Amino acid sequence: MRVAIVHDWLTGMRGGERVLEAILGLFEDVEIFTLIHVPGSTSETIERHRIHTSFVNGLPAARNLYRSYLPLFPAAVERFDLTGYDLVLSSSHCVAKGVRVPGGVPHLCYCHTPMRYIWDQYDAYFGPGSAAAKVRWLIPPLAAWLRRWDVESSSRVHAFIANSLHVRERIARFWRRDAAVVYPPVDVCRFRPAASREEFYLIVTALVPYKRIDVAVGAFNRLGRRLVIVGDGSELPRLQNQAEANILFRGRLDDAEVADLMARARAFIMPGEEDFGIAAVEAQAAGAPVVAFGRGAAHETVIPHDGGNGGHDATGVLFDECSADALAGAVERFEALRFDTAALRRNAERFTPDRFLEGMRGQLARLVEA
Repeated sequence: MRVAIVHDWLTGMRGGERVLEAILGLFEDVEIFTLIHVPGSTSETIERHRIHTSFVNGLPAARNLYRSYLPLFPAAVERFDLTGYDLVLSSSHCVAKGVRVPGGVPHLCYCHTPMRYIWDQYDAYFGPGSAAAKVRWLIPPLAAWLRRWDVESSSRVHAFIANSLHVRERIARFWRRDAAVVYPPVDVCRFRPAASREEFYLIVTALVPYKRIDVAVGAFNRLGRRLVIVGDGSELPRLQNQAEANILFRGRLDDAEVADLMARARAFIMPGEEDFGIAAVEAQAAGAPVVAFGRGAAHETVIPHDGGNGGHDATGVLFDECSADALAGAVERFEALRFDTAALRRNAERFTPDRFLEGMRGQLARLVEA
């Protein structure tokens, strides 16, 4: 089969690109279509494929400020010519699933999330304190139009795969579509616990509004504990201005450096509502318990400690309110508990690449038969 994979953008190696990398291993003859591609920003596995870009790729400053062109994304993805392909697979968290597919060609969408900044994370991106007054004035009619397009274009997909039960529920709520669930692949073999944990906490993520790293900064400012934050993004300057000296920003690091930090960190912090949260599973593979906001997919990836004599299989602590006070309290509760490294590893191994590939092959077979 000649396969086209449509991915929103290729500007770095985050969770979505880890999934894309694994999907590419399912096929021999595959080409990638994406809105923006920054050459060399992703893995060799991705870069060695033929990559087609949209007209947005050629617009001024698109490689750094591509999110500013959001109103153009639907038109850009709809202009891709997929004539001659036998299968289209979209890897979508923004507009990729809205691609137009020739008649008779099956379209399978692996959905990381419906477009979060126009649905349930709207306030995190465009609410007071998150966006300039001019943007808050301009965005409501644009968001309303994008929601209509998002719902209408979901009908172009023959079958959906969600990356978690949480995302499956969001697909049903926003698009009125059902979805199978295939958890993302986590390369647990890259991670090994160090001989002892050190006295610092760790975050590895894109520094964007919905990740709520501001909550972690507020909590650790109060606690005075060491916090290492790995990643970059639009929120970096604001977070640096808020942080006290006990919080260290490391920027973007390579895989080996991240694995080393996870192996030594006392715990991994996940302060926002995650669609899945690959980094939290990686941390568990490295023996680091997780302190996470107890909404989204955290209930699927973290086994909470009950605080009593049990907890032998526990892999972390969950907190119920996305606030600095609640996170600070969760960290203090965590420090009074003990965790079994073997249990952390067992939990992470539920999300291996082999399980992902098995699930994807099953869904592809069902779609092609249908």
